[in-house]
Amino acid sequence: MNHASTEPFLRAFRGSFLGLRQWEDLDAFWETLKNHADDKWYVYATGESAPAAPLSKEQLILFINEIDALLRREHQEEYCGIVYVDDKDEPGFIKIYDPNNLGVVCGYSNNPPLPGWIISRLPPVELTKDTFLPQSRKRWWQRLFSAG
Repeated sequence: MNHASTEPFLRAFRGSFLGLRQWEDLDAFWETLKNHADDKWYVYATGESAPAAPLSKEQLILFINEIDALLRREHQEEYCGIVYVDDKDEPGFIKIYDPNNLGVVCGYSNNPPLPGWIISRLPPVELTKDTFLPQSRKRWWQRLFSAG
């Protein structure tokens, strides 16, 4: 892959992010993202191949609803704290960490986990070929759009 084509995505990935700490913050953000929904958003499940095309508006909204249900079911904490956005009001890049692979998401770590999913206006590039994706996540991801 051309290095120049990967640079915008990698620069955005390494940029500054705000954590959505409370579930209410996540609710408000999902509404903002739905208001920005169009056919120009990519959803990348790390450990899978980077998508070549953005999702449709309908697919993006389906993903938002499904990932919200998954996060609430599997991250049974009083707080959210696993979704990070570049801008709460005009989002362009969102990192969603997998509740079953958190490691040290915030703070310092020599080996921080990759987000489980990335929602971006930029075409994604594969972050690593060695990312471990549990089979249950792989089946969930593949099932989400296979019935489509």
